[in-house]
Amino acid sequence: HAFTARLIDAKENLDGQTEGLLLHSENFQALLLLKQRYRQKVECIHIDPPYNTQTSGFLYRNTYQHSSWLAMMADRLAAAADLLTQEGALLCHIDENEYERLHLLCNELSLPNAGTVVWDKRNPMLGRKGIATQHEYVLWRTGVQGPIYLRNASQRLILENAKQLIDKYGGVTQQARDAFSKWISACSGLSGGERANRYLNDDGRVYQSAGMSAPEPRTDPKFFIPLVHPVTQKQCPVPPYGWSRSPETLKELLEKGEILFGESESVQPRRKVFLTEDSQRQVSSVIQDTGRGKVDMDKLGLEFPYCHPQSLYVELVGAAAPSPDSVVLDFFAGSGTNGHAVIALNRDEGTRRKYLLVEVGDQFDSVLRPRMLKASYAPEWNNGKPAARNAGVSQSIKYIRLESYEDSLNNLETRRATTQQTLLDATEAQGAHGLKEQFLLHYMLDVETRGSQSLINVQAFTDPMAYKLKVKRPGSDESREVNVDLLETFNWLIGLTVHHIAAPQIFTATFERDSEKRLRLKGRLRRDADAPWWFRTVTGTTPDGRRTLVIWRKLTGDAEQDNLVLDEWFTKQGYSTKDYEFQLIYANGSNNLENLKAPDDTWKVRIIEEDFHRLMFDTEGV
Repeated sequence: HAFTARLIDAKENLDGQTEGLLLHSENFQALLLLKQRYRQKVECIHIDPPYNTQTSGFLYRNTYQHSSWLAMMADRLAAAADLLTQEGALLCHIDENEYERLHLLCNELSLPNAGTVVWDKRNPMLGRKGIATQHEYVLWRTGVQGPIYLRNASQRLILENAKQLIDKYGGVTQQARDAFSKWISACSGLSGGERANRYLNDDGRVYQSAGMSAPEPRTDPKFFIPLVHPVTQKQCPVPPYGWSRSPETLKELLEKGEILFGESESVQPRRKVFLTEDSQRQVSSVIQDTGRGKVDMDKLGLEFPYCHPQSLYVELVGAAAPSPDSVVLDFFAGSGTNGHAVIALNRDEGTRRKYLLVEVGDQFDSVLRPRMLKASYAPEWNNGKPAARNAGVSQSIKYIRLESYEDSLNNLETRRATTQQTLLDATEAQGAHGLKEQFLLHYMLDVETRGSQSLINVQAFTDPMAYKLKVKRPGSDESREVNVDLLETFNWLIGLTVHHIAAPQIFTATFERDSEKRLRLKGRLRRDADAPWWFRTVTGTTPDGRRTLVIWRKLTGDAEQDNLVLDEWFTKQGYSTKDYEFQLIYANGSNNLENLKAPDDTWKVRIIEEDFHRLMFDTEGV
């Protein structure tokens, strides 16, 4: 722990340098946690929820199959929608079993419809009743008003190969042209439109041949003026509808050598359309991808029953999150295909996209975490071994486990006085079972369990590093005590973008009383590894832009001494509540720091316990 604290202390802009966040949690709870920090900051939500079929594993009551599934999806989509940027995209995989209902649900949630992608897997499920299914759907909801484009990876690949062949053959020779055309024909993964870019211009540019016929019949005679063949000097055929370009534009194209003529005047002229890195191709309503997620997992040496191919996710995420620093969220993360796709995109394009992955299953430890580490270490794997060890990418990955509902219940401690129990027994003896039931549902949870660790025992904040919960081990009924990271929890509750987390500073001090019996420090604070007082600070920015300092300290129980030590330490750090370095200062425990009002009429210095408790149980704001 000490080494981890020093390592984190050495990193500035901590959140900015963290590429991945993995949350082991039920996804609705995780979405509520993310709400303050990532409200309107996620560019792409890409999820593959249970399809609500007999084999999906989704549990429901008897005839409430569809309504139970819709209720589950409605809660999560509504919470997730608040995280999207104005032009953010929600991509949701689904099959024909719930497609129509999901479509209507997205309409109810006012998620603008961009269309539906049909994923053609080219692998029909034969033997089923009726028609063999070989497709799934991807609902695409986004605030983008214009076209949605695929990333230009294919364009860059084509241009790079053309350059290599031109260098290999010493220029744009016939050998280079033939080799390039042959490579285009054999290259897998290119669309028909991309394969049309099979020609090399004399200056090395890549182009395709395009017709110049007008889309509708022209009436002006100028669009029917024939072009003259440069060799035979005879007129070439004019398209039946006339030219799509004016005579002036055709003249410019001729002068630039961008008109293609046939061997004789009998062939209708066409135009050269050049490929550049800026060329764009709009996402089509049908995407073909025959990849198998199982093959991806086998290469990594990991096992997972079913997952989508990484190649498909690279294209979908690349189109839905084109910004180089975009945030991608998947709250049905499964094996982590979305995270792997983001890492592959960053490696290929030199970008800094971030991924947020939420998964509640045991595969979080056995599959998802190892996959992210392996994906970062090397781009290619074979039977669990890296194919190359020199192509890794630097990654800072944070993973968090959230308290489960079962853990919350297991940590409730009831404290009932003898008089209360006597009254309850008397009430039950008189037949007033309803009153006892109401007591158990309301009074017991509100009063008798107060102070339980899972309901925020603020008394335990005197030593923030020692707050513990009993937690069940994944896949086991055995419970163990684990430390709760109060620092991290509070950062999320206030939505803090963390800049720096300092390593603990540990001090000892001696005191004396003056002639008026007022306690004061005798000398200065001294560093001592076994001293009773320690401080740890977090700095960052709240969602409303306020630069914030959070001070965590260990309290001895002697408020007078604790506050004198805080005052001395605070001054020694060069801090002041009067300057504008920080607009908001938090500290655990009561204190004597001078408090001032901020311009928005709120107090500058706040007590951690008060906001911690309020935000934990603020069901409207969080």
